Amino acid sequence: MYGMVNKAIEDLVLTNFSREQWNAIKEKAGVEEDVFLSNEMYPDSMTYDLVGAASEVLGLEAQKVLVAFGEHWILVTAKHGYGSMLEASGRTLPEFLINLPSFHTRVAMIFPNLEPPRFSCTDVTEDSLVLHYHSHRPGLTDFVIGLLQGLGKMFNSPAEVEVIRRKSEGADHDEFLVRWASAPN
Repeated sequence: MYGMVNKAIEDLVLTNFSREQWNAIKEKAGVEEDVFLSNEMYPDSMTYDLVGAASEVLGLEAQKVLVAFGEHWILVTAKHGYGSMLEASGRTLPEFLINLPSFHTRVAMIFPNLEPPRFSCTDVTEDSLVLHYHSHRPGLTDFVIGLLQGLGKMFNSPAEVEVIRRKSEGADHDEFLVRWASAPN
């Protein structure tokens, strides 16, 4: 994964906890880097180790760490790093989710070694849709829940997210039922 992912984990911990806890997380994860370079590639295992260590050091379930990280990614990291691209990808939560494939195509132009997940939407209604998530990286379902909740907050359409199929339970990919409040007429 790109260094910006690990930098975002660091930022999440420093914003909500402390430098001492971040240092303990790095030590527990066996990470010696003092600084993560945003455009540099790091092994996926480093990111997984940081999340696992954060869970232990902070006394939180890994699921909660991943959900919080997903929200932080949208509301802080992505907003600052990709603000104009986020805005150009949709004016509403459902519009943005439907446009996710083109958003990732634009991000891949900036990060040539990016291996983004694939998203698609089905069963779109006035107040819900099914989001299909395909990734070669295991264990990020809860991160996606956090992303979706963060997007709901970003669009002032709080999202209720339910996992309806899990790759970890034998499905081909993860599927999320995403609901939001309908805009008043």
